[in-house]
Amino acid sequence: MIIVKDLTVERLDKKIFENINLSLASGNITILKGKNGSGKTTFLKTILNLIVPSFGSIYWKGKLLRTNLYDFYNNVTYIADKTTSLTKLNVKDNINIWKKIFLSNINDSQIEVALKTLKLENYLNQKVTTLSLGETKKLELLRLIIENKKIWVLDEPLSGLDDDSIELIKQTFEDHCAKEGSIIFSSHQNPGIYVTEEIHL
Repeated sequence: MIIVKDLTVERLDKKIFENINLSLASGNITILKGKNGSGKTTFLKTILNLIVPSFGSIYWKGKLLRTNLYDFYNNVTYIADKTTSLTKLNVKDNINIWKKIFLSNINDSQIEVALKTLKLENYLNQKVTTLSLGETKKLELLRLIIENKKIWVLDEPLSGLDDDSIELIKQTFEDHCAKEGSIIFSSHQNPGIYVTEEIHL
């Protein structure tokens, strides 16, 4: 469980957000809502220990996060709003690299099913740089399956996706929570996804 108490981040004497509280337990989905520039990305990076908060505390499994980072990162997948794919390589190469980095046990048949579900099976040999925004986003979301972590932290995961893809992500979210996973994601739109908690920035 992630617990956030009175989290505040300031930059140049300007408060990006202040006194935010959050409890993210197994099976829960939390959405961060707000306009572009409201601090959603900063909040996500702060709870991932990528940004040091000005005030407040973050706990993981009852301990201060900064004292328990190794275990925390072993349980978290973070997908940023910008792709981490190597754009000069093709889709297949990126998948193989992710499998090695994350020591994934996923097999080729599972990858094949995931690619078909995401309608990416015909793009294996295409360079990422030739993909559309939506196709690149779906490739990035494939990491959720490859890494197989309990906690998903996602920055604008629905941007660039068509309605059918958003419905697929909604189902994926529900399946993950049914397996005692938890999700926190940001969105500047109303995604129509059932959530346990909303935080407005």
